[in-house]
Amino acid sequence: MPFDRARHFLGSCGLALLLAVAGGAPAMAASLTLPAIAEPASPEHHVGKVILLELVTPDLAATEHFYGGLFGWTFHDTKTGAIDYAEAILDGHPVAGLLQKPVPAGTHRQPAWLSFFAVHDVDATEKVALQHGAQVLFAPHTFPDRGREAVFADPQGAVFAILASSSGDPPDFLAAPGEWIWSSLITSNPDTDAAFYQALFNYDVFDLSTGGGAAHLLLASENYARASVNALPVSGPDARPYWLNYIRVEDAVKTTAKVVALGGRVLVAPRVDRHGGKIAVVADPLGAPFGLLEWSDTQSKEVSK
Repeated sequence: MPFDRARHFLGSCGLALLLAVAGGAPAMAASLTLPAIAEPASPEHHVGKVILLELVTPDLAATEHFYGGLFGWTFHDTKTGAIDYAEAILDGHPVAGLLQKPVPAGTHRQPAWLSFFAVHDVDATEKVALQHGAQVLFAPHTFPDRGREAVFADPQGAVFAILASSSGDPPDFLAAPGEWIWSSLITSNPDTDAAFYQALFNYDVFDLSTGGGAAHLLLASENYARASVNALPVSGPDARPYWLNYIRVEDAVKTTAKVVALGGRVLVAPRVDRHGGKIAVVADPLGAPFGLLEWSDTQSKEVSK
């Protein structure tokens, strides 16, 4: 990915990346106290699982109002120097991190949720990523209580992060309504990108594409579905690959209407997905896109080779 394309994301892709842009990352990181990924600490590690979603937003209060009203999230706010950070919580469990960063005058940067994938060794994974054409946006760095992380652009340009949690990873369980349930890579070259992430996380890749339909590849590890890779719609010269994360909802139509009532926008209206439930894609009032996904308690994310 050309560096000017990568630079477009620097204002909106997570705390680690913000520190890289601001400069002085080691000194700032040493003074930051971020919540652990697993509380209490867990002995579990699930390479390739999305274990954290972070959002950089220019208006933390407005963002909290939106997601709190939409999903019932509550927030624990902390401030370290010039950094305002909030941990989003649902029913006593952390669900996301929010970070406030003003948008520089004259720029048009869209906030975006950043996906953090679990790894055992960030530095070793960085070497594999570089060997397979990735670009480093934030070099590996350790944050007290959180772990070691890094941010990359994959060979097609989609931004993602890796994290070796110092407290272990959350166990695999079915997300409750209001929690993240799925991640999908929308990319210009599904087969190539699926192979890239397979090299990083040792995924099993299943081709679920239908005859004549768009590409749909399933990424799994430990016999558990982790994410999908889908073809990027040809919508114009500025279309670029990206990770889209979905939150489980009980009723996508009603939740979409609530998104609009709270000041958000509908990007893709609710429709029935291949699994039988409805999905939709929306954006919060500041422009960060995310998905809504209905999922039955009787459906499983377990897969077999």
